[in-house]
Amino acid sequence: MNTYEIAAIPGDGIGVDVTVEARKVLDRAAELFDFRLQWTEFDWSCERYTQTGRMMPEDGIDQLARFDGILLGAVGFPGVPDHVSLWGLLIPVRRAFAQYVNLRPVRLLPGTTSVLSGRGADELEMVIVRENSEGEYSAIGGRHNTGQPSEFVLQESVFTRVGVERIIRYAFELARTRGGRVCSATKSNGLIHSMPYWDEIFAEVAAEYPEVHSEQCHVDALAARMVQHPDRLDVVVASNLFGDILSDLAAAVTGGLGMAPSGNINPPGEHPSMFEAVHGSAPDIAGKGIANPVAQVLAAAMMLEHLGETVAAQAVNAAVEKVLAEGAVATPDLGGTSTTEELGSAITEALRAG
Repeated sequence: MNTYEIAAIPGDGIGVDVTVEARKVLDRAAELFDFRLQWTEFDWSCERYTQTGRMMPEDGIDQLARFDGILLGAVGFPGVPDHVSLWGLLIPVRRAFAQYVNLRPVRLLPGTTSVLSGRGADELEMVIVRENSEGEYSAIGGRHNTGQPSEFVLQESVFTRVGVERIIRYAFELARTRGGRVCSATKSNGLIHSMPYWDEIFAEVAAEYPEVHSEQCHVDALAARMVQHPDRLDVVVASNLFGDILSDLAAAVTGGLGMAPSGNINPPGEHPSMFEAVHGSAPDIAGKGIANPVAQVLAAAMMLEHLGETVAAQAVNAAVEKVLAEGAVATPDLGGTSTTEELGSAITEALRAG
């Protein structure tokens, strides 16, 4: 029997509630498919920051290094600036463990409707491959001449050949398994250095995959295409900032952020990968028990697949689809009156082996 050591970081707001439900579903999957999950929970959060001045302890990365996977709830809460919470936990974990792929599959699930009138599930299914370790989210820069009329800030972007090439290659390898289409998000008409460099490397890698249809599209036009012609998109590869924005848009047109999972992947498997819902901590509904746990459950299924428990992952996805298609149990964002716990329990009960 395979045993996996999993770190759970519920974090802030609704992250706590949805992580409880995701763990419940995964524990049931482990029982059905004959593997074990050994959970260790960490209280790293904005609440911890207000008490100690740190989102996680100084040796936090060392503590996480021994795990096979990490399930993160959400990070961020009023009173703690977002740049403090993100750079105090989420981003350091991503970079310390070389989780350079942020994988965000988005699709219209059964029983849900899109804000795009007349679009069905066959037209609303794509995956965003976001560069997760450099790009526009760089710590290089600073504020200068503070308080003076000449005050200014400098924010640098970092695009390395290694970083750009490996994320684009990952996208092409993924496209090979999905029908063979890759679209690169660029803005080379406005960003005179970084995006032409991105485009050059995209062309180089594309030449190695002649069987994969490839194109590049300015990110603003690509955002419009996601709304007007989503059926023309399959694998979208983008820099850190562009991928972040586009994946939220893609989630919005395929049922909302409550339905969108993501994985922070270290492809070689040298370090643990981390899985989370795309949504944040939603302070406006925190503690009300009405948050949709589906995104976190689907993120947990991504973790199972990454660990090699593919059949169990497929069963979790099937259970989610069954419950949503039936529609008897649904949280308010899905048009129902059920609680977070009720929807999590329904998915758990719908799990079947074989």
